[in-house]
Amino acid sequence: MVSATGVSFFNGMLVGSICCVFITMFGQINMRHRGRTQDHEHHHLRLPNTKDFLNISEAQRMELSKNIRIYCIILGESNDEHYWAVLKETWTKHCDKAELYNTKNDNLFNKENDKWTQMRKTYQHVFEKHGDNYSWFFLAHPTTFAVIENLKYLLFTKDASQPFYLGHIATSGDLKYVTMKGGTVLSMEALKRLNSFLNKTKKCAEQRAFWELSADMQLAVCLKYVGVLAENAEDSEGRAIFNTKPIAHLIRETMSNNRQPVVEGCCSDMAVTFSGLTPQKMTVMMYGVYRLRAFGHYFNDTLIFLPPNGSEND
Repeated sequence: MVSATGVSFFNGMLVGSICCVFITMFGQINMRHRGRTQDHEHHHLRLPNTKDFLNISEAQRMELSKNIRIYCIILGESNDEHYWAVLKETWTKHCDKAELYNTKNDNLFNKENDKWTQMRKTYQHVFEKHGDNYSWFFLAHPTTFAVIENLKYLLFTKDASQPFYLGHIATSGDLKYVTMKGGTVLSMEALKRLNSFLNKTKKCAEQRAFWELSADMQLAVCLKYVGVLAENAEDSEGRAIFNTKPIAHLIRETMSNNRQPVVEGCCSDMAVTFSGLTPQKMTVMMYGVYRLRAFGHYFNDTLIFLPPNGSEND
């Protein structure tokens, strides 16, 4: 995103302005009817639509917004402390609770733990400690930037007592899995089923084949065993909202490959994540998403997600 000093400021302001549009254009949200979801096969999960959303009374909106409690898990390495210092001052303040789990967690990990073991132990620890206190569990790399309010809009009409597992879908053979690069979301029920299964076994496939899979693939295999299949989260135009690349990279790709308008061709107005960011670029994103305000642009906040008690979020 940032190159030479003179270009850096311009690029940062450009990214910030675009991000501001993402967070303010609430009137273009597309959502579905509220209702319980049966155990389901893989499909494309889309944002709720504006018409149905506006039919919900203000009292119902406030009650629903209070019930969407997101626990953010940052899964990293021992050298990610400098990222955590920035994360604590940026987007994670908008989670209902956020914690870093890395190889310095001596009570959970040891140096020889592989990525899957680290992920598995983290999920088990989180369930035992916080399983009853939060409705959704969002896991991300330290290099991921997330707009938690947009994630809450996505989950607004979803029932956490149903087995949701969603994010950016990737495919390997006949296995569809949520790639951790874009962030992974589990409902309370999905985490409950995963924990129950992991308490019985540490592997979910034939040993040799299983250990050749990446951690996010192994998670998908385990979840599949308990009836939880991956779902691809999209906006009303079918655009991904969990992105596996930085926003600047996505914009450059669009500019070089398409003649359509850059923003519309590049990214969703309701994007949840961008990945592969440095701490400095996260600060720029924070400015664009939460601090820059386009007062000349009409918008109406029809739903307010209150910050966690004691939070110093923007």
